[in-house]
This record gives sequence, structure tokens and C-alpha cells, in this order.
Amino acid sequence: MIYSLRKQRQIWTVAGLLIVLFTYTGISKLLNLDEFERELARQTLPGWSKQPLLWLIPGTELILAGLLVYRPTRQTGFYGSALLMLLFTGYIGLVLLNFFDRVPCSCGGVIKEMGFATHFVFNLIFLALSILGIYMYNPRRKEVKWH
Repeated sequence: MIYSLRKQRQIWTVAGLLIVLFTYTGISKLLNLDEFERELARQTLPGWSKQPLLWLIPGTELILAGLLVYRPTRQTGFYGSALLMLLFTGYIGLVLLNFFDRVPCSCGGVIKEMGFATHFVFNLIFLALSILGIYMYNPRRKEVKWH
């Protein structure tokens, strides 16, 4: 895929923002694994799923960050980012709709300090960035010329 330098910068900027997010949250969860495990234990999830999620969530975040770094895997990284952000955003949306009895946040780092409404908007922004990345990276998309 050959892109203009401007287009490459735009794609890298979007990918870079997602890389920072997923690297930060993934490492934060792993560095505070005991706390993350306690937060997962309080989630309204089936009991059998909590132990695998302890490793699956931060692992997935770090794998996605890695996929976004390299050009050959970047498109996969954008799709994975969109899926993960859709799941996280959907969960926060259900929290805001009072779907769950209790609403602990198992996000990493300072992100867990956000209120749920702020967190929802934050997630929507990163979901939109993921979708933008998919759109910009699509090799079959025709360039629109603005004259």
C-alpha cells in the first residue's frame, strides 16, 4: 500500500493514540494485577470467566498495541481495536442504563478514576478513532479530491 506522506502521518497519529491507550491500560493492569483481580471479582460476570479475563484483557490490549505498530498488521490492529472498544463502550453504556446491580470499574490507571459518563465519552472517542483507522487504512477506498 502506497500512501502519501500526509496520509501516512494521519494513519500513524490515529494508530499512535490507540497504541498509547492500550499500552498504558494493559501495563497498568499487569503492574497492579492484585487490584485488577479484585475489581474483576466484583464484576457482574460468570465466575468461570473472571480468571481467564485477568490475563486476556491486558494481553489483548498489549497485542493490539503491537499489531498497530507494524504496517503489515496495522489493519488487523484497527479492527481489533474497534471490536475491543465496542465491547468496553457497550459495557459502560449498560452501566449508565443501570443494567447491572453493581458497577465496579476494572480499567487500568487513571482511566478508572473517570466517572462513567466521562468514561463513556472517552471510549466513544477511541471507538471512533479505531473506525477512522479502518477507514483510512482501507486500500480499496478511493481518495476524495477537494478542489
